[in-house]
Amino acid sequence: MSMTRRARVVVVGAGFAGLEATRELAKGGALVTLVDRKPYSTFQPLLYQVATASMGTSDVSYPIRTFAARWPNVRARRAGLSKVLAEERRVELDDGSSLEYDYLVLATGVTTNWLGVAGARENALPIYSLNDAANLRRRLQQCLEDTATGRREGTHVVVVGAGPTGVEVAGTLAELRWRTLPLTHPEIKPSQTSVSLVERFDYVLAPYKPRLRDAAAAALRRRGTRLHLGSTLASVEPDAVVLTDGTRLPSDLTVWALGVTAPDDVADWGLPQGKGGRITTTQELRVPGHPEIFVAGDLAGPPEPLPQLAQPAIQMGKHVGRQILAAAQGRPTQAFSYDDPGIMATVGKLEAVLQFRNGMTMRGVPAWLVWIFIHVAYLLGGRNRVSVLLNFFWRYFGPRRSATSVTQ
Repeated sequence: MSMTRRARVVVVGAGFAGLEATRELAKGGALVTLVDRKPYSTFQPLLYQVATASMGTSDVSYPIRTFAARWPNVRARRAGLSKVLAEERRVELDDGSSLEYDYLVLATGVTTNWLGVAGARENALPIYSLNDAANLRRRLQQCLEDTATGRREGTHVVVVGAGPTGVEVAGTLAELRWRTLPLTHPEIKPSQTSVSLVERFDYVLAPYKPRLRDAAAAALRRRGTRLHLGSTLASVEPDAVVLTDGTRLPSDLTVWALGVTAPDDVADWGLPQGKGGRITTTQELRVPGHPEIFVAGDLAGPPEPLPQLAQPAIQMGKHVGRQILAAAQGRPTQAFSYDDPGIMATVGKLEAVLQFRNGMTMRGVPAWLVWIFIHVAYLLGGRNRVSVLLNFFWRYFGPRRSATSVTQ
């Protein structure tokens, strides 16, 4: 696509939405600068695999400069966004530099929402970033080592939140507990470890149909997970999770999988915000009053709220890229329409649930295989795809003692 004057576009954020927007803009001939605080993009749906030591950090991350190098009209910058000077069409970065733009795409994503629960921020471990996952893995490995050598009485894990992330973390940890630890840590007695899942609803996986919820809950129980459904959190202490009914769950590691919100610094950008701190947008994903600024991904707050998942972010990023190209050529822009492909979650080996938008469902081995291959397909880089695929099958069908082969 040719342009009489190529549009200068700054894309802030190298998550699903930012990468898709950059891809579309690059193919259309725009001059793109992709900005992110980190030098890599993270494949968040597999962070729990990093946290449970079945994958390394390099398996689920991809260098931003390597991505940008695919197109001669794309440049990458490692920096954070400090200010949006909308009237000047310029952004200031935290390294002291600034970038001018014709169009701006904000796709920085969101961060952990502690929901005002006392002690949660201080005592719980989030699992939203690559650093979060690596930190959880280190803490888990250290707790197990201390338990094996008698320096700690046990390793009890409480996962808070039974959405897809919470279910996947709890299921994987439960499998690790009964399948792998007897071989790798024979000093630890079964009574010294446990995995509990706390959820305020009376069921897991709230967006799913009841039969899939029940199937996932049954699969968790078969793996030894203790389900505390219909339980509201009161506080998180260094060694326990306390429920509003007074129940105290011993916890050496509390995993927080319970919601996201916009980072505090978004308020400094001077743009309108709505529920959860999301930036308010029009149906076209433009900021009201600033048609040259688009928002995509979890940070976007269109009139009709969308789930904060990978697929909406991917589709929003692609849409934003196409609308900028249209606007740069003087063509009309279009409203965003989400094409829901369905939702899925895995519980562990040979067990997953899949719900299509037409209401059809799938569970068990077929859903598990679909889950694996869809996740592998969306990874960046051939090496990552091969590595992750091998890791999956080696973990579940290789020697049990090798299920936690990642050490750092």
